[in-house]
Amino acid sequence: MTSDSAIHSFPKDQIKVLLLENIHTSAHEIFESEGFQLEKVSGALGEEELARKIEDVHVLGIRSKTRVTDKALSGARRLLTVGCFCIGTNQVDLRAANRRGVPVFNAPFSNTRSVAEMILAEVVMLSRRLGDRAREMHAGQWRKVSAGSFEIRGKTLGIVGYGHIGRQVGVIAEALGMRVLFFDVVAKLPMGNNRATKTLDELLAQSDFVTLHVPETPQTRGMMGARELAQMRGGSYLLNASRGTVVDIPALADALKSGHVAGAAIDVFPEEPETNSDGFATPLRGLANVVLTPHIGGSTAEAQEAIGREVGAALTKFVNAGVTTGAVNFPQIDLPLTPRKHRILNVHRNVPGVLRDINRIVSEKGANIAAQVLATDPDIGYLVMDLDQDVSRDVKNAMAALDTSIKTRILY
Repeated sequence: MTSDSAIHSFPKDQIKVLLLENIHTSAHEIFESEGFQLEKVSGALGEEELARKIEDVHVLGIRSKTRVTDKALSGARRLLTVGCFCIGTNQVDLRAANRRGVPVFNAPFSNTRSVAEMILAEVVMLSRRLGDRAREMHAGQWRKVSAGSFEIRGKTLGIVGYGHIGRQVGVIAEALGMRVLFFDVVAKLPMGNNRATKTLDELLAQSDFVTLHVPETPQTRGMMGARELAQMRGGSYLLNASRGTVVDIPALADALKSGHVAGAAIDVFPEEPETNSDGFATPLRGLANVVLTPHIGGSTAEAQEAIGREVGAALTKFVNAGVTTGAVNFPQIDLPLTPRKHRILNVHRNVPGVLRDINRIVSEKGANIAAQVLATDPDIGYLVMDLDQDVSRDVKNAMAALDTSIKTRILY
């Protein structure tokens, strides 16, 4: 087979891509331009239905509602990769995917600005009690009052979790004249005049507004409970657009009713409906100066388009070249393709002797290696090897036959 041949290791028009939950058309365009088979489903799928649906799927794309469990993955014999078209990946069993040689990609950057802008808009809404005034006007009530309304200029914003979104929030808040504090468990370079605090309690005690931008982990689950809410400055405000499990909602309701917390803006909840419906309930409903939104922090046209491009491109690069840069559960490799060579991708259990066995195969087959990279994590190794075309198929088959191999693929 010559380097100019249009034949691919697996015909592109037979690669099946399944996109759930109304993923933006920017991703559709990427996959269709590659010639992949594309199937779109508007909603999320339950575990059993998902397991049936992905039995012969190569690429799965989801947003935040679909749960990709170990059981769902167990029968996905052809699945190469999963894309989370959002920031979070807690809806995927990352270890199960790792053990099966399936890298998972997400979009850590694309909706940063959208979430940050919403947070600052809500800071203004809370400081001016705009939610209450709007509801009153719709109910036919005219209440022109200034009590409890304040400018945000000169006030202190405390950011918990100083990642991509937290830093963007800090930049915008500072431009609006706010003093910005932040707390993170990892040392971060401050933006502008943002200043780090040594502890969460220190941040809570000094902030007029506290906004949460942390991932869902065992450490963050319930991190804003009754004790932490009591540590907040009296008359301050809480905003959460990170993960619903981070805030103890009943405790927040109590703090709002007592007046210790003057208002809240909550975009995420411990339990959220799978589809749009009228059946949502929370102890925060009906409370004064509380802005409730249905997990829409990143739901802007610009963010969804950018997420589609970002994740779609990452998935395509993995399918076409085995690039795993940006995968959240996989060793990271980005090796440029070598002209006139074939590429073998091998995922194997990370145990002693694997590379010895692979090198023995290469030697026995008389293959000449043009490029090779191995990266590992505690459970798996990921090997990318470019070698001579005339022996690539034999080398691939022998590598796949090793007891330690999980998934082996060849790219012409």
